[in-house]
Amino acid sequence: MAIEHNERQVALLRGINVGRAKRVAMADLRKLLADLGYGEVRTVLNSGNAVFEAGGVPPATSATRIEEALVLKLGVAARVTVLSAGQFAELMAQNTLAPTDDPARLLALVLNKPADTARLAPLLGQPWQPEALAVGSWAAYAWCPDGVLASKVVAALGVLLGDGVTSRNWATMQKLDALLNGATTAV
Repeated sequence: MAIEHNERQVALLRGINVGRAKRVAMADLRKLLADLGYGEVRTVLNSGNAVFEAGGVPPATSATRIEEALVLKLGVAARVTVLSAGQFAELMAQNTLAPTDDPARLLALVLNKPADTARLAPLLGQPWQPEALAVGSWAAYAWCPDGVLASKVVAALGVLLGDGVTSRNWATMQKLDALLNGATTAV
């Protein structure tokens, strides 16, 4: 029986391969996901991004299973956010910030709990210029023209949400989107 497209998921591991802590080889991550029964596992970059066929397992269950397996099999504790292909498509479509020719300065801060979007309301009314902030159902979006490390928006989101959010730049999000939509390798 073929797995339908809507059963594809994307997993985002928080804090993997940043500095010397939480080192995970992407080959090990692919094997871990395959050992959990997920199919057609592909990783993007070296920072804990994977696209896979879930075989009907709900995203929240996949997140829990992956988090537990990371600790048990690889000795790495990391928060994992998993979105279905449909949820990821919504996340991509809901970015209302203007497209940019520097996608490394545009971040999607993916929420572990979509209900946390309500907590972001006080930040939306603040003057962030030249930065910008937008919020969708699955993520906050931050334009950081002076770089991510200097971003007041990203700092405020980090304080408010802590490890309940994981960020990816827009170029990475586009690569994940391409894989979810049938590309055989990351663009």
